Amino acid sequence: MVHHPTRFLNKIVVITGGAKGIGEATARYFSANGSQIAILDIDENKGKELANELNIKYYFCDVSKENQVKNTFSKVQSDLGNVDILINNAGIQRYSTVTETTEEEWDLVMNVNLKSAFLCAKYAIPHMLRKQKGVIINVASVQSFMSQARVAPYTTSKTALLGLTRSIAVDYAPQVRCVAVCPGTVNTPMLQHDVAQVPNPEEALQACRDMALSKRIAEPEEIANLIGFLCSPEADFITGHAIRIDGGLGVMIPSEV
Repeated sequence: MVHHPTRFLNKIVVITGGAKGIGEATARYFSANGSQIAILDIDENKGKELANELNIKYYFCDVSKENQVKNTFSKVQSDLGNVDILINNAGIQRYSTVTETTEEEWDLVMNVNLKSAFLCAKYAIPHMLRKQKGVIINVASVQSFMSQARVAPYTTSKTALLGLTRSIAVDYAPQVRCVAVCPGTVNTPMLQHDVAQVPNPEEALQACRDMALSKRIAEPEEIANLIGFLCSPEADFITGHAIRIDGGLGVMIPSEV
C-alpha cells in the first residue's frame, strides 16, 4: 500500500461499503495518507471494529435508501465538514438469468449497485461544489464490458454505472471529476462467499486465476492504490472514463496456434 502521510491531508473521504473488501482496503489507504474518513455500511460489527482501529467515523447507512443517505451526509458534514472525495463501492452479486431473476432480486441489485451511487453522488456533490473541487469514484466491474453466464442483474447494474459516471463528469465539470474503476476478480469476502457455493471452490478460484493474463487474483489493496491515484492531483486530467484493473482479462483470444 502507498503511504504518503500528507498526500490527502485533512481531505474528507466517504466510502460506501467501507467495512470490508475493497472498501476496507480503501479506508486503510486514505487513513495512511492523512484523510478524515467516513465509512458507510450496514455491517455494524465490521464497521465499528474498523472505525475503532483506524480512528475514523462509521455510520450505519443503507445507501439504497434516500432518507438514510440524506441524513448520513448531513451527519458527515456536521462531524467532519464538506466532502472532498466519494468512493461509491457498495455492491452485491446475485447469480441468475433474465428469466430466472425475480423482480425483487432485480430491484435489490439495482438499488444497491446503481441507485446507491446516484443517491450518494446527489448528496455529496453540493459539498464539493462549495469547495469548488471534488472527486467521485464509482466502483464498477470488468463485467461493465463483458459478462459471465447468469449475472444479468449484476452486469446490467455495473454497466449502467459507466453512464452515471459520464453524466456526473459532464454535468459538474470542471469542479468535480468522476471516474469508474472496473476490477476483475478480487480476493474479497464476496468472492470467498461466492466460490463457497460451488462443489469445488479451489477449482473455481483456479479458473479465476487462469482467465487473467496475470494468472492470479487481485488483492483489495491493489484496487485501493488505483483509487488513491485517481483521486490525487496527479490524475487531475482523468474524468468521465472507466479504468479497468483486471489483470488483462478478456484481451486475448484463446488460440491453439
